[in-house]
Amino acid sequence: MNTNRNKRLLWQIPFLVLLIVGTVLIIRQQQSIPYQKCTGTIFGTTYHITYQYDDDLQAELEGRMKEVDNALSMFNKESIISRINNNQPVELNAMFLEVFRLAQDISKDTEGAFDITVAPLVNAWGFGFKHEQMPDKHAVDSLKSIIGYQKVSYDGKRIKKSDPRIMLDCSAIAKGYGVDAVASLLDEKGISNYMVEIGGEVVTHGISEKRIPWKIGVTKPTDDPLMEGSELQTVLNLTDKAMATSGNYRNFYYKGKRKYAHTINPKTGYPVQHNILSATVLTNRCVRADAYATAFMVMGFDGAKKVLERNPDLMAYIIYDDNGQNKVWFSPSLKDKIEK
Repeated sequence: MNTNRNKRLLWQIPFLVLLIVGTVLIIRQQQSIPYQKCTGTIFGTTYHITYQYDDDLQAELEGRMKEVDNALSMFNKESIISRINNNQPVELNAMFLEVFRLAQDISKDTEGAFDITVAPLVNAWGFGFKHEQMPDKHAVDSLKSIIGYQKVSYDGKRIKKSDPRIMLDCSAIAKGYGVDAVASLLDEKGISNYMVEIGGEVVTHGISEKRIPWKIGVTKPTDDPLMEGSELQTVLNLTDKAMATSGNYRNFYYKGKRKYAHTINPKTGYPVQHNILSATVLTNRCVRADAYATAFMVMGFDGAKKVLERNPDLMAYIIYDDNGQNKVWFSPSLKDKIEK
């Protein structure tokens, strides 16, 4: 009996050796493949993409981002969303419809805190694709009558508006969708290790060039409209996750002694005024992280926690003001990802 067992073991040894050698060769081959890096501008912001691959894919990556721009950019006069805002006939594509439907779902989940019909108010406060004057109460009340995600729908052929003055603004979801679109292209190429960042929204997969998990910083929310400062609040070990941050410390202005920031509450019609300084959201898709980060800025601390409770895929890192001191709250499931 022992003789037969030993014979079987002897036959298995060559296969084990072959398996080990093959694994070593694969690892060496993977390590020899260079990490490509490309940067540029899109959606009115910058992008940085790092990926491990033999070829330079910048042209293809930019092509994918331009597809998103052609669907969702309010600054592109020929985009699908611009033509909808101008009440012009336009053929809707899969990208626009996916974002529109997801936006409607998140609007329902956040009870309207996230709302892509907020464009007229964003413009009126000087933060949108039209630079207007700060509105008075009468103007705000008038604009509120055409705000509301329930006032737009898709009938199978086109976007229907209850009022032709309604305009859509996907700026709080388009960057995240663009990150996902680029990541999808890299997945299609069979690329295992990459980091995609557009305007601060990020998706990572695999490991970095240093052969360790990707490390992504969360910026300390200090008023810095020129983006000259880059002091970090913390660093997260981010692998196979998407991350997006919304905050009122970049895009704002002062009128008199009062600060007006770019996050507009669709229900009140005014820029949000509460103690959340920034909301960072992690989940599996950047488009969701992007939208929910904005919603949390509108909803405030208590509202954000309720949304997190009913969406277990979401994790949040929230920086808030407590009597002049910056404090942090984060989802318990995020604890192991915080480096410092």
